[in-house]
Amino acid sequence: PAFTSLLTTQTQVQTEIVNKHNELRKSVSPPASNMLKMEWNKEATTNAQKWANKCTLQHSDQEERHTTTKCGENLYMSSDPASWSTAIQSWYDESRDFTYGAGPKNPFTIVGHYTQVVWYSSFRVGCGIAYCPKQESLKYFYVCQYCPAGNNMSKKNTPYQKGKPCASCPNNCENGLCTNSCEFEDLLSNCESLKSTAGCEHELLKEKCKATCQCENKIY
Repeated sequence: PAFTSLLTTQTQVQTEIVNKHNELRKSVSPPASNMLKMEWNKEATTNAQKWANKCTLQHSDQEERHTTTKCGENLYMSSDPASWSTAIQSWYDESRDFTYGAGPKNPFTIVGHYTQVVWYSSFRVGCGIAYCPKQESLKYFYVCQYCPAGNNMSKKNTPYQKGKPCASCPNNCENGLCTNSCEFEDLLSNCESLKSTAGCEHELLKEKCKATCQCENKIY
Protein backbone atom coordinates (compact mmCIF):
# COMPACT_ATOMS: atom_id res chain seq x y z
CA PRO A 1 0.00 0.00 0.00
CA ALA A 2 1.02 3.62 -0.46
CA PHE A 3 2.36 5.27 2.70
CA THR A 4 -0.39 7.92 2.71
CA SER A 5 -3.04 5.18 2.76
CA LEU A 6 -1.65 4.02 6.13
CA LEU A 7 -1.97 7.34 7.96
CA THR A 8 -4.16 6.92 11.00
CA THR A 9 -5.97 10.24 10.64
CA GLN A 10 -8.22 8.37 8.17
CA THR A 11 -11.37 6.80 9.53
CA GLN A 12 -11.04 3.70 7.37
CA VAL A 13 -7.55 3.07 8.77
CA GLN A 14 -8.78 3.47 12.34
CA THR A 15 -11.59 1.03 11.59
CA GLU A 16 -9.20 -1.50 10.06
CA ILE A 17 -6.93 -1.35 13.13
CA VAL A 18 -9.78 -1.69 15.64
CA ASN A 19 -11.53 -4.45 13.68
CA LYS A 20 -8.34 -6.44 13.23
CA HIS A 21 -7.63 -6.29 16.97
CA ASN A 22 -11.17 -7.30 17.87
CA GLU A 23 -11.21 -10.15 15.37
CA LEU A 24 -8.01 -11.53 16.95
CA ARG A 25 -9.20 -10.86 20.50
CA LYS A 26 -12.36 -12.86 20.02
CA SER A 27 -10.59 -15.80 18.41
CA VAL A 28 -7.96 -16.46 21.08
CA SER A 29 -7.22 -20.02 22.11
CA PRO A 30 -8.16 -21.01 24.78
CA PRO A 31 -11.23 -18.74 24.55
CA ALA A 32 -11.52 -15.71 26.86
CA SER A 33 -14.34 -15.01 29.30
CA ASN A 34 -13.39 -11.39 30.04
CA MET A 35 -12.00 -9.96 26.79
CA LEU A 36 -12.99 -6.32 26.32
CA LYS A 37 -13.92 -4.95 22.92
CA MET A 38 -11.35 -2.43 21.71
CA GLU A 39 -12.14 1.09 20.56
CA TRP A 40 -10.10 3.85 18.91
CA ASN A 41 -8.68 6.48 21.25
CA LYS A 42 -7.62 9.99 20.18
CA GLU A 43 -5.24 10.69 23.03
CA ALA A 44 -3.34 7.42 22.55
CA THR A 45 -3.19 8.17 18.81
CA THR A 46 -1.64 11.59 19.41
CA ASN A 47 1.02 10.06 21.66
CA ALA A 48 1.71 7.18 19.27
CA GLN A 49 2.05 9.50 16.26
CA LYS A 50 4.31 11.90 18.15
CA TRP A 51 6.55 8.99 19.08
CA ALA A 52 6.52 7.46 15.58
CA ASN A 53 7.66 10.82 14.16
CA LYS A 54 10.86 10.61 16.21
CA CYS A 55 11.92 7.60 14.10
CA THR A 56 13.95 5.97 16.88
CA LEU A 57 12.65 2.45 16.16
CA GLN A 58 12.75 2.01 19.96
CA HIS A 59 10.10 2.00 22.69
CA SER A 60 8.98 5.30 24.16
CA ASP A 61 9.26 6.02 27.88
CA GLN A 62 6.27 5.26 30.08
CA GLU A 63 5.76 9.03 30.68
CA GLU A 64 5.40 9.64 26.95
CA ARG A 65 2.46 7.30 26.62
CA HIS A 66 0.25 8.29 29.50
CA THR A 67 -3.40 9.18 28.95
CA THR A 68 -5.82 8.99 31.88
CA THR A 69 -4.03 5.68 32.61
CA LYS A 70 -0.67 4.12 31.83
CA CYS A 71 -0.52 2.70 28.31
CA GLY A 72 1.34 -0.18 26.69
CA GLU A 73 3.06 -0.05 23.31
CA ASN A 74 3.73 -2.32 20.33
CA LEU A 75 6.20 -1.47 17.56
CA TYR A 76 6.62 -2.77 14.02
CA MET A 77 9.31 -1.80 11.52
CA SER A 78 9.53 -2.61 7.83
CA SER A 79 11.51 -1.71 4.74
CA ASP A 80 8.39 -1.36 2.60
CA PRO A 81 4.97 -0.09 3.63
CA ALA A 82 2.95 -3.05 4.95
CA SER A 83 -0.74 -2.89 5.81
CA TRP A 84 -1.74 -2.31 9.42
CA SER A 85 -3.38 -5.75 9.44
CA THR A 86 -0.02 -7.29 8.51
CA ALA A 87 1.70 -5.46 11.37
CA ILE A 88 -0.97 -6.45 13.91
CA GLN A 89 -1.02 -10.05 12.69
CA SER A 90 2.77 -10.25 13.11
CA TRP A 91 2.36 -9.28 16.76
CA TYR A 92 -0.38 -11.84 17.23
CA ASP A 93 1.69 -14.57 15.57
CA GLU A 94 3.98 -14.65 18.60
CA SER A 95 1.15 -16.72 20.11
CA ARG A 96 2.84 -19.70 18.45
CA ASP A 97 5.63 -19.34 21.02
CA PHE A 98 3.28 -18.87 23.98
CA THR A 99 1.44 -21.35 26.18
CA TYR A 100 -1.53 -19.97 28.08
CA GLY A 101 -0.80 -20.17 31.82
CA ALA A 102 2.86 -21.09 31.35
CA GLY A 103 4.25 -18.24 29.24
CA PRO A 104 6.89 -18.27 26.47
CA LYS A 105 7.85 -21.74 25.20
CA ASN A 106 11.50 -20.91 25.70
CA PRO A 107 13.16 -18.08 27.62
CA PHE A 108 14.45 -16.34 24.48
CA THR A 109 11.23 -15.97 22.54
CA ILE A 110 9.43 -12.66 22.50
CA VAL A 111 5.71 -12.89 23.23
CA GLY A 112 4.91 -9.47 24.71
CA HIS A 113 3.43 -8.03 21.51
CA TYR A 114 0.95 -10.91 21.38
CA THR A 115 0.03 -10.63 25.05
CA GLN A 116 -0.57 -6.88 24.68
CA VAL A 117 -2.82 -7.38 21.64
CA VAL A 118 -4.96 -9.83 23.63
CA TRP A 119 -4.66 -8.24 27.07
CA TYR A 120 -8.18 -8.44 28.45
CA SER A 121 -8.45 -4.96 30.02
CA SER A 122 -6.68 -2.89 27.33
CA PHE A 123 -9.70 -1.52 25.49
CA ARG A 124 -8.37 1.71 23.99
CA VAL A 125 -5.97 1.70 21.07
CA GLY A 126 -4.33 4.50 19.12
CA CYS A 127 -1.64 4.12 16.45
CA GLY A 128 0.66 6.20 14.29
CA ILE A 129 3.11 5.56 11.45
CA ALA A 130 6.12 7.47 10.16
CA TYR A 131 8.40 7.28 7.16
CA CYS A 132 12.01 7.44 8.38
CA PRO A 133 14.32 8.06 5.40
CA LYS A 134 17.43 8.31 7.60
CA GLN A 135 17.07 4.71 8.76
CA GLU A 136 19.18 2.35 6.69
CA SER A 137 16.68 -0.37 5.82
CA LEU A 138 13.65 -0.26 8.14
CA LYS A 139 12.17 3.02 6.96
CA TYR A 140 8.56 2.54 8.11
CA PHE A 141 7.89 2.80 11.82
CA TYR A 142 4.51 1.68 13.20
CA VAL A 143 3.47 2.42 16.79
CA CYS A 144 0.32 1.31 18.62
CA GLN A 145 -0.44 2.27 22.19
CA TYR A 146 -2.91 0.43 24.41
CA CYS A 147 -4.71 1.82 27.45
CA PRO A 148 -4.89 0.77 30.19
CA ALA A 149 -1.51 -0.93 29.71
CA GLY A 150 -1.33 -4.71 29.46
CA ASN A 151 1.56 -7.05 30.29
CA ASN A 152 1.19 -6.63 34.03
CA MET A 153 4.12 -8.66 35.39
CA SER A 154 2.04 -10.53 37.95
CA LYS A 155 -0.33 -11.90 35.28
CA LYS A 156 1.82 -11.97 32.18
CA ASN A 157 1.28 -15.69 31.51
CA THR A 158 -2.49 -15.24 31.60
CA PRO A 159 -3.31 -12.21 29.42
CA TYR A 160 -7.02 -12.92 29.93
CA GLN A 161 -9.24 -15.28 31.91
CA LYS A 162 -10.02 -18.44 30.02
CA GLY A 163 -13.60 -19.57 29.79
CA LYS A 164 -16.76 -19.30 27.75
CA PRO A 165 -16.76 -16.01 25.76
CA CYS A 166 -18.49 -13.24 27.74
CA ALA A 167 -18.94 -15.43 30.84
CA SER A 168 -17.59 -12.47 32.85
CA CYS A 169 -19.99 -9.96 31.25
CA PRO A 170 -23.27 -11.76 30.48
CA ASN A 171 -25.22 -8.48 30.22
CA ASN A 172 -22.58 -6.52 28.30
CA CYS A 173 -21.58 -8.78 25.46
CA GLU A 174 -21.10 -8.13 21.76
CA ASN A 175 -19.93 -10.97 19.49
CA GLY A 176 -17.98 -12.68 22.23
CA LEU A 177 -16.37 -9.46 23.51
CA CYS A 178 -17.26 -7.58 26.68
CA THR A 179 -18.34 -3.93 26.52
CA ASN A 180 -18.34 -3.07 30.25
CA SER A 181 -14.93 -1.40 30.27
CA CYS A 182 -13.47 0.67 33.10
CA GLU A 183 -11.73 3.95 32.30
CA PHE A 184 -9.70 3.88 35.53
CA GLU A 185 -6.82 1.76 36.74
CA ASP A 186 -5.64 0.65 40.17
CA LEU A 187 -2.15 1.87 41.03
CA LEU A 188 -1.77 -0.62 43.88
CA SER A 189 -1.99 -4.40 43.67
CA ASN A 190 -3.88 -4.85 46.95
CA CYS A 191 -6.86 -2.53 46.33
CA GLU A 192 -9.37 -5.33 46.87
CA SER A 193 -8.24 -5.94 50.46
CA LEU A 194 -7.79 -2.21 51.14
CA LYS A 195 -11.39 -1.69 50.08
CA SER A 196 -12.63 -4.19 52.65
CA THR A 197 -10.39 -2.84 55.44
CA ALA A 198 -10.21 0.93 54.88
CA GLY A 199 -13.11 1.48 52.48
CA CYS A 200 -13.34 3.63 49.35
CA GLU A 201 -13.87 6.88 51.27
CA HIS A 202 -10.24 6.71 52.38
CA GLU A 203 -7.96 9.25 50.61
CA LEU A 204 -5.43 6.59 49.62
CA LEU A 205 -8.08 4.51 47.87
CA LYS A 206 -9.66 7.55 46.23
CA GLU A 207 -6.33 8.26 44.62
CA LYS A 208 -4.79 4.84 44.02
CA CYS A 209 -7.72 2.40 43.72
CA LYS A 210 -10.00 4.14 41.26
CA ALA A 211 -10.86 0.99 39.32
CA THR A 212 -11.74 -1.06 42.40
CA CYS A 213 -13.75 1.82 43.85
CA GLN A 214 -15.49 3.20 40.77
CA CYS A 215 -15.84 0.20 38.46
CA GLU A 216 -17.91 -2.36 40.32
CA ASN A 217 -19.29 -4.93 37.84
CA LYS A 218 -16.95 -3.66 35.16
CA ILE A 219 -13.85 -5.32 33.77
CA TYR A 220 -10.50 -3.91 34.87
